[in-house]
Amino acid sequence: MPDLAEMTNRLDETLRFHQTALNARAYRQQVIASNIANADTPNFKARDVDFREALAGALGGATSGLPLKTTAKRHIAGGAASPLEASLKYRTEEQGAVDGNTVNMDTERAAFAENSVQYQASVTFINGMLRSMNSAITGQ
Repeated sequence: MPDLAEMTNRLDETLRFHQTALNARAYRQQVIASNIANADTPNFKARDVDFREALAGALGGATSGLPLKTTAKRHIAGGAASPLEASLKYRTEEQGAVDGNTVNMDTERAAFAENSVQYQASVTFINGMLRSMNSAITGQ
């Protein structure tokens, strides 16, 4: 039978995973909303988050990108991009617009709806997991 410390660590790991997944979903929702908001902006290039890459990078604590090079003592050292920012990619252009904008509203609406459903499913799963833990703790 696992001891209390081991159970606490498992619980922390599980909740950290779900928190990271929710953060990645929320970030993706912001990116998609930005695409929709800029649908009429000339030369705007639609972007999206590779969710699997973002989640894997965030869970691994990895950062990617190149740090800024400083050439003087007073320069501020720039950090590498966060895993979420590193997973941000430009969408492939389906049909180019005359003004150079690559936002396809059908694609954006579908991605927005799909991501919303997945975010809500994650929240529902977490709530169920917490209810089950509460029941186990209280002995109900």
